Amino acid sequence: MEYISGVVERITYINEENGFCVLKIKSRGYSELITVVGNLAAVNIGAIVRLKGEWKMNSKFGKQFAVHDYEETLPATVAGIEKYLGSGLIKGIGPVYAKRIVQCFREDTIRVLDQEPERLMQVEGIGEKRVELIKKAWQEQKEIKNVMLFLQSKGVSTAYAVKIFKTYGNESIEIVKENPYRLADDIWGIGFKTADKIAQQMGFEKNSFERCRSGIVYVLNELSNDGHCFLPREKLVVETEQMLGIEKELIDATLDRLIEEKILISDEGDAVFLPPFYYSEVGTAQRIKEIISIKSNYAKTDIEGIIEDIQRRHRIKYDEVQKEAIKTAAAAKFMVLTGGPGTGKTTTILGIIKLFRQMGAKVLLAAPTGRAAKRLGETTGMEAKTIHRLLEYKPPEGYKRDRDNPLDCDVLIIDETSMVDIILMYNLLKAVSNDAVVILVGDVDQLPSVGAGNVLKDIIDSGVVKVIRLSRIFRQAQGSNIITNAHKINKGEFPYLKGGRKNDFFFIEEEDPAQVVQVIRELCTKRLPAYYKVHPVHDIQVLCPMHRGETGAANLNAVLQDALNPSTLSLKYGGCEYRLGDKVMQVKNNYDKNVFNGDIGSISRIDMEERTLVINFEGNYVNYDATELDEVVLAYATTVHKSQGSEYQVVVSPFTTQHFMMLQRNLLYTCVTRAKKVFVLVGTKKAVAMAVKNNKITKRNTRLAERLAKEGNIKNCP
Repeated sequence: MEYISGVVERITYINEENGFCVLKIKSRGYSELITVVGNLAAVNIGAIVRLKGEWKMNSKFGKQFAVHDYEETLPATVAGIEKYLGSGLIKGIGPVYAKRIVQCFREDTIRVLDQEPERLMQVEGIGEKRVELIKKAWQEQKEIKNVMLFLQSKGVSTAYAVKIFKTYGNESIEIVKENPYRLADDIWGIGFKTADKIAQQMGFEKNSFERCRSGIVYVLNELSNDGHCFLPREKLVVETEQMLGIEKELIDATLDRLIEEKILISDEGDAVFLPPFYYSEVGTAQRIKEIISIKSNYAKTDIEGIIEDIQRRHRIKYDEVQKEAIKTAAAAKFMVLTGGPGTGKTTTILGIIKLFRQMGAKVLLAAPTGRAAKRLGETTGMEAKTIHRLLEYKPPEGYKRDRDNPLDCDVLIIDETSMVDIILMYNLLKAVSNDAVVILVGDVDQLPSVGAGNVLKDIIDSGVVKVIRLSRIFRQAQGSNIITNAHKINKGEFPYLKGGRKNDFFFIEEEDPAQVVQVIRELCTKRLPAYYKVHPVHDIQVLCPMHRGETGAANLNAVLQDALNPSTLSLKYGGCEYRLGDKVMQVKNNYDKNVFNGDIGSISRIDMEERTLVINFEGNYVNYDATELDEVVLAYATTVHKSQGSEYQVVVSPFTTQHFMMLQRNLLYTCVTRAKKVFVLVGTKKAVAMAVKNNKITKRNTRLAERLAKEGNIKNCP
């Protein structure tokens, strides 16, 4: 091993996921900058470092110093201090303020920041507000550095050091030492495997209770991400045993203790739930039964006469199924209206609204996402809110509308219900009066919700709720190949792919994945905007069966960002570059920011000094620190799953056999039905045929249908 010392001049590359860096350092005795590689994510530009390592020759990049260990000291020279402060290390100090501060305090700068930060008011442009920001940031970076160095000493990633510090503050190191498995429970993005790696480095036993407990909870959480509300006990034990590599008896004993302590809930002995999913499922069934048990206030009204009056006054003619739906809405307390595109769902909803308003009822409209709510408002001419906004969600208090403060309405209509997961449905129904009428609208043949549960399908399958299915394709919709092909796909028939100039459904045959990417790039940047006069970012959406792979969303995002957004103002995090104007998507429910999984926005402001950016989500401007950007991904391309509830003027979709694992009928059907004006499929007929034939829908572990169908009352839930 050798030792070298020097000043960090540049950070050429940093991988936020594993802390690997490439640095350039200036060292006495060397005429050129030295390339240094290793886990140095805690180091900033301008820092003085003493490195322990060895020289290696890289065939591509030449001679490098590979670091095994290092020590860091604060810079002593004026130039070094300026470079150190101007590196983005401290919020509130960028290159401009770094220069002014160092010009004012020279070699005494570090001491002033440490001991007399109020003196920063002497610097031109720095007021009380900025001094407070710098004081806080200076203290935080010292603590964060301690956390980073501690984690590095355990040989694990330091990418989450800031998140750990934000969660635990000055107690970070003590908490991690006491029980590193808490990281997996408390901090989004840090999974069990990372926590387990830290724990093993710290000497935690393989058979420890903490490890076994965390492993069981991790397995349940992972499967909830696949839509499951519970796991059969035997399967949970087997999955945990395979992951942890420990004895089955130990897992069984730990599971019994977790159930006894109510950390987990065992339902009828064979199903193990995380409490939120159990109480939401039981509570949803309870609320539906309670609402149904009260007779409708509108059942005895002359509904036939009102419908005739509506048809006459609005010059509209409902078919028999639509009339039945409108009559059922008045007679039933809880109803599901389902059907595919072009079957008259919107016309029927409008008829139901007119009926209730003519009877003097107060109607509220909502949908799971901002885009779906906006579309519902546009088609009905009424205000429609997201479910969270309807329930007046305010962090950190939660939902203001609940049992004690129910929604002020006689009728509640929820659109795109296939997207609603079990936890959101329970919170919604808690806020509905027993006297109210609830109408759920959605396409049950689409993909189920991203969150756990299969709420719409379960409610239909239970047989206890009135269901009206619209199946007739209206004449005005029959001219659309998007609509006719969607129904063909849904029936298991191969779609019509020979699109002419006047058609709205096109297929471009291309087998080579690299060529598929190039075709999509050209479609989005030139061909479609030129022919249809649409905006390449706002009106065109690329939808992929998968996230990974050459024709997956991740790669297409990188290609389309370079093609569509030339902005040089950007922040980098986790191997991704976020540019001003980028189209982005939130991928985690963040109740504090009031943004949710699947929300799409655009980056409207970037502050390089503060290392923050602002994202505009349909008029909701949300601030993000750079360390929070793992919650956001580029959205020029996204997965079909993430597109639910949204409609786009133009949809372009790669469908190749690369995606064979995800090629399912309901995925292709959902993909096609997202397009309003034009749908373009790029790929192979073989991949399309595989999707159409594959109707094996993965069953989700839920018990809502059983609970609804079960006789008798259900116990109260929180």
